[in-house]
Amino acid sequence: MATQATLELPFRPDAHLTEVMRQRAQSLQQRGGKRQDGERLLRPHEAIYRLDFSQQALRFAHWGVRLARSGRLTVTATSQLWTPDLTHLMNRQLLEPAGVFWRAESDGDDTPVHHYEADAQEFGERIAEMAKVRKTMYFLLAFEEGVGPDAVECSISFQVDQK
Repeated sequence: MATQATLELPFRPDAHLTEVMRQRAQSLQQRGGKRQDGERLLRPHEAIYRLDFSQQALRFAHWGVRLARSGRLTVTATSQLWTPDLTHLMNRQLLEPAGVFWRAESDGDDTPVHHYEADAQEFGERIAEMAKVRKTMYFLLAFEEGVGPDAVECSISFQVDQK
């Protein structure tokens, strides 16, 4: 009989990839260049994060997002077709729906982070599906309305079947 185990994976910043993408945007800006048609440049309030899957047979369980202060976090997945070491990020490689999580200024410390439940559920299920074919997945995290990377903890949990 199979037993259920839970696997929690933290979103980890990819500082090198974020820096490479920032340099690309700066370089284009400094020399007055144009981005490739459909290219998605990194904005100042965004960073690249990654999930590294130790197992592939996963079913989405829940999100673990904590915001230490008011603000908004948007988590957008990139498609498996994006190979960051070979190509620039294109708009068509950003997947929908995104996970949007926020905390209002009026929320108490014990108030759970708000999110669009249906989108977050669908997004989590989509990540679980992509984990079947990817060992690493990249995400664009946008920190807005006063929250920054220092005030965010973000993870995703999955059910794992063990035989």
